Amino acid sequence: MTDQISEARGNGRDGAVLAWILYILSIPSANLLVLAGLIVAYACRGSATGLAARHIEAQISLFWSVFWVSVVLWGLIAVSAVASVLLIGIPFLLLFGLLLLLVSIWFTVKSVLGLLALLNDRPA
Repeated sequence: MTDQISEARGNGRDGAVLAWILYILSIPSANLLVLAGLIVAYACRGSATGLAARHIEAQISLFWSVFWVSVVLWGLIAVSAVASVLLIGIPFLLLFGLLLLLVSIWFTVKSVLGLLALLNDRPA
């Protein structure tokens, strides 16, 4: 019976749990641990099966989507900072900074929900 449960969960569950935890700790670590979580996810990707494989794919997808949104927002922040010299960029600077904060919070909340789902044997 235990073999059936572990097989349904899939190989790579420990790696998926570790990656979610590292993602959750990204904000207090100034985003250094999110890179470690991504490395763990990629390392476990080939051997993961079942539910764990689905979580690992969700982790990789989450990272890249947040990464590209953040790159765009940082670009917009840079343009707004230059435009702030003329005082027209200040509202945009504040707006894009707030959006960047919201993306960081969303990433963390999504990671917590992913970890809870994995611990309860549910898909991400």
